[in-house]
Amino acid sequence: MSVITYLTDIEFGPGAIAEVAGRLERLGVTRPLLVSDHGVAAAGLVARIRPYLPQEVATFLDVPSNPTEEAVLAALDLYRAQGCDGVVALGGGSPIDLAKAVALLARHDGPLAQFALIEGGLARITAAVAPVVAVPTTAGTGSEVGRAALITLADGRKLGIVSPHLIPKAAICDPELTLGMPQALTAATALDALSHCLETYLSPRDNPPAEAIALDGAARIWGHVLRAFEDGRDLAARHALMMGSLQGGLTFQKGLGAVHALSHALGGLKSPNLHHGTLNAILMPAVMRMNRPAAPEKFARIEKALDLAPGGLEEALEALNRRLGIPVGLKTLGLREEQFEIVIRGALADHSHPTNPAPLTAEDYASLLEAVHV
Repeated sequence: MSVITYLTDIEFGPGAIAEVAGRLERLGVTRPLLVSDHGVAAAGLVARIRPYLPQEVATFLDVPSNPTEEAVLAALDLYRAQGCDGVVALGGGSPIDLAKAVALLARHDGPLAQFALIEGGLARITAAVAPVVAVPTTAGTGSEVGRAALITLADGRKLGIVSPHLIPKAAICDPELTLGMPQALTAATALDALSHCLETYLSPRDNPPAEAIALDGAARIWGHVLRAFEDGRDLAARHALMMGSLQGGLTFQKGLGAVHALSHALGGLKSPNLHHGTLNAILMPAVMRMNRPAAPEKFARIEKALDLAPGGLEEALEALNRRLGIPVGLKTLGLREEQFEIVIRGALADHSHPTNPAPLTAEDYASLLEAVHV
């Protein structure tokens, strides 16, 4: 039996940010906590959303690039002190994931670790989660429609907290908010979204609607990422990337794979501080090579959808990385060989590991890390 669920409201298009006020009213939220980060604020986007929020709104901006339990608890303190009754998340995946964790703990007793998927947390999360309205400012994570929050816990583990109850009650997707993104962030977030589409499509779980959405999303991203990279004001390209990112998020329930098992483990390292989308871009070609024998028919359909020659996906991904200025490997980003062991342990324990199309061992993960440690 297949279990297929798509349950959230989405407002999508240029100018959609104006719908925030009406959405909060319909949800009965009168005192939201605004969760964003300093980069989003510096780009002027916090100011863009303020006209659509109550006049006096509590604001939390101290969101790390990889959200931590410490930051979640600091935001929760502000939520409680200001008597908030919901959360507006403005930004990329980090503010949105942190907002989900705040909404969870606002109405569930901690500690946060007990809600991690690998700790049996799925059964502990009820519908009592505070309402979240997510407003993405990048086209990458898909977290605005995803059921997971990735949080680095106080013990150093980067774990997924997963539940349908964590899906934001509304996603307000306005591609105009991404027009000012710099080239490097455009590239990394777009390839993050592409990795979501490819990995969920390749997941062995049975969910044909999700596969159709993932394949369409991959084609949108592939056909528009260079346009958006070369001309950041190209609204049509930005629109396509944001839709592709949304589609990747809609397919998360099918499960990801080794790209994310490794990037989650790598993102949990205290040093170096590694960007999630950049990691996924670097890892994709090597992981795709390892997975091809396990799903040759799906690889053929991907290549047809992306208008690539048969067998050409891995080389095309490498060429795209070069065109977009993605770093050549993890060694250049500061990863040390002595860190491989802890990364491999994290990947094997990650919730994305079981849905990789090829069952992988510790030795396989070591081989992948060696392949990208250049």
